[in-house]
Amino acid sequence: MSDAPHYAFPPARAYRLNRCLYALKSDPEFCARFLLDAAGSASQMELSPAEHAALMEFDRPALIEMGAHPYLVFMAELRLRMARDPAALEYF
Repeated sequence: MSDAPHYAFPPARAYRLNRCLYALKSDPEFCARFLLDAAGSASQMELSPAEHAALMEFDRPALIEMGAHPYLVFMAELRLRMARDPAALEYF
């Protein structure tokens, strides 16, 4: 068994990115605004240009490489998918 962590603790530089992902996961109003205007909503979170670009593509490996918490990436993407098409995940 290895003592290495499964994933690294998110660095402080990724705070805004993780805050944005948390809002997507937890704040239905922000999620709805993001679906209507992803670029504008992400801009309000003061993301770096690279973070903004990765979020627009929802490039999971890039987001995690930038310091996003893997759980937040997964849950934010799931919430967006559920908001886009609630019936698609009816039995999830």
